[in-house]
Order: sequence, then C-alpha cells, then structure tokens
Amino acid sequence: MTTVFAVTKEDTQNAGKSLARRLRAGDVILLSGRMGAGKSEFARGVARGLGITSAVPSPSFTIMNLYDEGTLPLYHFDWYRIGDESELTDMGLDEYIGGDGVTLIEWHERAEDLIPETALEVLLSPQEDGSRIITLIPHGRWEAEHR
Repeated sequence: MTTVFAVTKEDTQNAGKSLARRLRAGDVILLSGRMGAGKSEFARGVARGLGITSAVPSPSFTIMNLYDEGTLPLYHFDWYRIGDESELTDMGLDEYIGGDGVTLIEWHERAEDLIPETALEVLLSPQEDGSRIITLIPHGRWEAEHR
C-alpha cells in the first residue's frame, strides 16, 4: 500500500501521471472515493501520462469513454448510473477489462462481481483543508505483476 498527499488538483493529476508510467495492457484501476473526491482528476492524470491530449470528461452519462490516441488504449468507466450489472455485460464489458488497454472504473462498487481479482484500487480521501490523501491498494496479484 502506498500513500500520496495531494494539495491541488494538479497534484492529484500528477499522481495519476506517475501511476500511468507503470501501467500496461490489461491493467484495471478502481477509483474509489465519495462524490467530488477527485476520481476524475486522477483519471485525467492517468490519461495525460498515457499520452492522451484530448479532453477527459467524466463518463457519468455515457458510462464509458474510450481514448485510443496514447501509448495504450484507455477505457474510462463510470458505473454510478448503472441500474444493474447486466447493463455492463450487455455492452460487452468483457471486451475491455483485461484487454489491450488500461481500464479505469469509477464507482466500481455498483458491480463488484464484474471486477477482476487482480486490480489496483486508488482511494481518494478529501480532507477538510481541500487536500487529498491518495492511497494505492493492490488486490490479487497486482504487486507481484508490477515489480
């Protein structure tokens, strides 16, 4: 487990950029934290770290945004508005998770049965002063596979 302290949104994005340097095809990143915790800012940082220069909005209404201009495809999901897991399986979720790119999932708690055993959880915890504590929590074989 690793902890990073972020004072500004740029710090949050930089933490995402730093992580992006370690990512490879098939990686799944679970972005955790309450509404407004900085999940989308962290995702923007990962995108920039992968060489994606286009806008990276939250996929709140589209469920998934695909970016294929960087060093790896990026599949950015937001499961906040899904009704049930079948919405995700019907859209072909299995084609993205663990595939040829990196998968970021916001609100993964809404469909936990669809999450692979090996993933990295990024917990963003806002503090009263506006800063954030970002905790990287490996699941499954994440650490062994990323040494």
